[in-house]
Formats: sequence, C-alpha cells, structure tokens
Amino acid sequence: MRKRRMLARSVAGAVAGLLLFASGAWGALALSYQLPGPPPARFGGAIAWSVVYMALLVATFGWRAWWAPVSLVVMLGLLIAWWSTIPPRNDRVWADDVAPLMSGEVQGSHVTLHNVRNFTWRAEDDYDARWETREYDLDHLVSADAVLSYWSGEAIAHAMLSFGFDDGRHVVFSMEIRREKGEAFSEVGGFFKQFELVLIAADERDIIRVRTNVRGEDDYLFPLRMPRDAMRSLFVSYVDAANHLVDRPRFYNTVTSNCTTIVYRMARRIDSGLPMDIRLLLTGYLPEYLMDNGALDRRMPVDEWRRLGRITDRARASGPADDFSAVIRQGVPPAVVPEASPSSGDSTLKPFASSADR
Repeated sequence: MRKRRMLARSVAGAVAGLLLFASGAWGALALSYQLPGPPPARFGGAIAWSVVYMALLVATFGWRAWWAPVSLVVMLGLLIAWWSTIPPRNDRVWADDVAPLMSGEVQGSHVTLHNVRNFTWRAEDDYDARWETREYDLDHLVSADAVLSYWSGEAIAHAMLSFGFDDGRHVVFSMEIRREKGEAFSEVGGFFKQFELVLIAADERDIIRVRTNVRGEDDYLFPLRMPRDAMRSLFVSYVDAANHLVDRPRFYNTVTSNCTTIVYRMARRIDSGLPMDIRLLLTGYLPEYLMDNGALDRRMPVDEWRRLGRITDRARASGPADDFSAVIRQGVPPAVVPEASPSSGDSTLKPFASSADR
C-alpha cells in the first residue's frame, strides 16, 4: 500500500512538473509574440521569463522551498491576466489582399455582397486590385464545391467553398488569417494571437489562380452532394459570419479558431449530427471525411475524385479570355444534388462546408 502511495505521488509530481514546464514554455512564447515593443525587447522579455521560471522550478522540486510554487502560481496568474487584455483589432495596417472586410445584406433570396475580391495576379507583389459589390439570387444557387489547395505536404491544405449559380457565376468564401503589411503566415504564431480572422469572398479566377499560378500550390475541386436548402443556409451563414467580423473582430487560433473549426460550427447549424474529426484539422484528408459523411458522392472512390478533381494544370493553362470556372471543371462530374436536407437519422446526406487558413 505504501509503495502504491509513493508511486502515485511520483506520478502526480511528474505530471505537475510537466504541466508547469509546459506553462512556462507557453508563457515565454506568448511574451515573444505579444510583449509590447520591438522584437529585441520581446525576445529579451521571453528570456527573462524563462530564466526566472526555471529557477523557480528548481526551487520547487529541488530545494522544496515553500515560496517557489506560490511564486510560480502568481507569475502564471499575472501572465494570464495580461494575456486576457489583448484584444483583436480591425484597425491595423493590413496587406492589400485582406484589407477591406467583406459584408453583406440578405433580403429574402436576394443577397448583396460588398468587397468581393477580384484581383488580377501576376506575382505576390504585382497585381491589379479590384473590390466589387455583387448581387446574387439564392433561388438560382445550384452547386457547392470544396476547393483544397495543398501547400505543405499531403496532410495540410487550405480549404475553401465555392458556390455556383445557374448563370455560370461562382463566388468563393475563404476564412483566412488577416495579415498585416509585410507579415508572413506562422503556424506557431497562430497559437499566440498573431493574426486576426478575415472572411474573404472572391472570384474563382482570383482566389484559386493566385494559389496555383503564383504561389505554386496544388489545387483540387470536389463537388459536394448538398441539398439546395442546405447550400442556401450555408451561404447565408457565411454572410452572417462576415458581418460579425466587421463588428467584432476575432483572433485566429491554429487549433480552436481556425477556418475549419469555425465553418464546421456553421455547418452544424444545418446538421447537428455532423461529427468532429481529426481530419477537420488535417484538411489534406478532408475528402475522406466528406465521403464518410455523405457530402462527396460515393459513385467513385476518393482517389478517383482526386484524380478528376485536380485542377492545377487546367488553372495554370487558362488564358485571360477563358471562362476560368468552366475550364477548371472540365472532366469533373457534377454532384448529384439531393432534393431536400436529410432527416436527422439520415447520415449519408450530411451537408458540410470546408475551411481555410492560409
């Protein structure tokens, strides 16, 4: 019995030590990203925090000093209190492609979107910038396609949702980080309030072609088997989300508030049974998730959908006079659209919206 108690104490001490060490590392990174001042000052603050914190850990577990754990708790409490006061903002000097915020009005089936992006890209720093107001009739909404843009191996993809209308027009919604001028994407920085969120509405020629033709990414299009009333609800949810970001900015978080998790929550308004899954974070495997949940037609295996849906080469070969949306869909079978949303017990027709980060 005594040995069991000693073992339990040892395990509890090891767990406590690990948690304290992880908390200290988090604090150092938080200071290095958010401490006011230039980068050298932030780096110096993180080093000072680390030295003091490690000294207190040694005093706690090595010297058994009673005041050391108290000091650790106070340090962490002060850090968390400071951290909670850092607000997201809409008034920074933003990069040109994420500067205006998209917003919209919905009146019945009529939707007006403001600040729809329609850039012509020649290079990352060479483009013609256009922001447009566009109008859509949801009674003429006929398709929803997930677009995955692979930029970091097979497990990581930027995911977008493209809505199509019966006149051939498409608009893509993409939840992304809102970069400041000169700022680059960082997965680690995404844990530490480095980026705000932005919801972009864009022309397909802009938002897909910049990834395939300028950034060298590999893009795939997957037609979604989604009922039209679900498409409509999801479209309106995007507009609502954009309007909320105008009034209440939010931070991006690599795990808890990224493009996938936010749009997943929107999709759950349509189907509350939509399951959480690791593939919502490892978005490179999103097609398998879509098929498992009935949003990707099972008439072909996922690998065949990938082969037919790879649009990279077609996007790169498209010319200025081409109908870009028609060109990239050559050879991609359209989805069979169900007539109505599924009942709560039908797991094969769950509508789903994809996500985006980068």
